[in-house]
Amino acid sequence: MTVATGANEFSIERRQLYILPTRIGLLFGLIVLVLLIAAINYSNGLAYGLTFLLAALAVVSMLHTHRNVYRLRIAAAAVPPVFAGQAARFPLTLRNSTPLPRYGVRLEQSRQVAARTDIAAHSTQSAELALPAPRRGYVSIPEFKVASDFPFGLFYTWSRRLTFDAVCLVYPAPAPPTDLPASAETASGALQARQAGDDFVGQRDYQPGDSLRHVNWKAVARGQGWYTKQFGGGAAGRLWLDWEATGVSDIETGLSVLCRWVLEAERQGLDYGLRLPGQVIQPAQGLVHQHECLRALALFSP
Repeated sequence: MTVATGANEFSIERRQLYILPTRIGLLFGLIVLVLLIAAINYSNGLAYGLTFLLAALAVVSMLHTHRNVYRLRIAAAAVPPVFAGQAARFPLTLRNSTPLPRYGVRLEQSRQVAARTDIAAHSTQSAELALPAPRRGYVSIPEFKVASDFPFGLFYTWSRRLTFDAVCLVYPAPAPPTDLPASAETASGALQARQAGDDFVGQRDYQPGDSLRHVNWKAVARGQGWYTKQFGGGAAGRLWLDWEATGVSDIETGLSVLCRWVLEAERQGLDYGLRLPGQVIQPAQGLVHQHECLRALALFSP
């Protein structure tokens, strides 16, 4: 049975937990039963004592195994995007709000142990689930369950299968390194002029995603704050990455070429725009703009 959280945090309560003896636990129970029969047959007090001691140990072990997962809180964090062919990695946070530590907590995915961790009292611990991402688009976090056989491996407890709303954006796989479109020559010339300081027009407050090439590092070193240099040059420094310029008929191959061009244009610090059938992204630069372009490629539908 699957528990769809509908959110990004979930607490494992008593009704979501199951527990059964392991193979070792069944063998242990058989040994205790044989000892009990022997104690009754020979009326041996020491055999009775050993039998009841081992039985009590099994009962206490069962309680500790169940408690090791009970009321453990699991939260899904933001998922970084990846390129097709890589593994989508879903970070999780396991929170223990009780005064007792948790040992040997496992995240199991498709009957395989995906992660194993210990969680100290009143603390959190990070874990990660990985899933192959062979194609562009969105990949949802896989179903998983939380399990443990701590402390002696006599009992195995597990939760219902959990699933969260977390998704991973998968960009197209970049094509092998290739030259930018012919219009990049004009943009490269404008870039060289701007880097030489010929078209410097001022500066503004730094914003997340601005190219680090344009940061006023001298002002940062003097403790005057973070500023981004602004340059002129107008349309001469604009590079359009056009679907038609790829010259290929296969959609996925064309998207891979455009993905490579976006990465290369950003690496060179160019102002670049993206033209897709039915969608146009105006020229800009920076990590935010790069993500916007790659996201358009990842979700493109002809």
